[in-house]
Amino acid sequence: MLIDSHVNLHGEQFAEDLDDVIERARAAGVGRMITICCQLTDFEAVSAIAERHDDIWCTIGAHPHHAKDRPDITADELIEIAQHPKVVGIGETGLDFHYGYSPREDQFRSLTAHVEAARRTDLPLILHTRDADDAMADLLEVEMGKGAFRPLLHCYTGGSGMAQRASRLGAYFAASGIITFKKAEEVRAVFRDDVADDRVIIETDCPYLAPIPHRGRRCEPAFLPDVARGLAAVKGWSEDEVAEKTTANFFRLFDRVPQP
Repeated sequence: MLIDSHVNLHGEQFAEDLDDVIERARAAGVGRMITICCQLTDFEAVSAIAERHDDIWCTIGAHPHHAKDRPDITADELIEIAQHPKVVGIGETGLDFHYGYSPREDQFRSLTAHVEAARRTDLPLILHTRDADDAMADLLEVEMGKGAFRPLLHCYTGGSGMAQRASRLGAYFAASGIITFKKAEEVRAVFRDDVADDRVIIETDCPYLAPIPHRGRRCEPAFLPDVARGLAAVKGWSEDEVAEKTTANFFRLFDRVPQP
């Protein structure tokens, strides 16, 4: 069994064929999926998908692009929403200095609220980082000093330095379709050299970042075996080993998702 730890199923990209997309994922061996909340106003749609399917769970959070929409979000508000029985993670949250769609001060304020919520609920914290390695690593180290939480660096494309610093904090890392891209040798090197075997999971981040051989198409969770093969090549694992290891790691991190 493979597990897609990060899918975005509630948007318009899947509005016409969501049921078919989910069935194709199951046929491809994807046994569990987590559909991600990227802005608070989407939670109703995100949680509705999880409620309809026994093999899909969800999260509550605000992507850094949307931090400006609710810079006043509090940990208490996130914790209250996280009482939903299918919520198994806090996020997606983080820092994105590449696009700068939200002011940095709003991103930091939102992120720290999410960290506190993750700490108090003991739910995994799903983190997006782009062009903000040092700032993210600094924040994680400071916040970990205030009390433990469980970070997941999703769709990891950061550098070796951040990977090493986050690893010392016990962070998990998710490989996406990027690991198969021809020009992504630096990403492959980080997963090979800096990410421990017991701290790596996989995702598609669909509908984005379709892996080779599907580049240019809408990504969907049925493409997860291609991500798995990409990670297997990097780690020197067989396909069975990548399924066994990433699934075990997933259930260790997302321990509120029931195992089969």
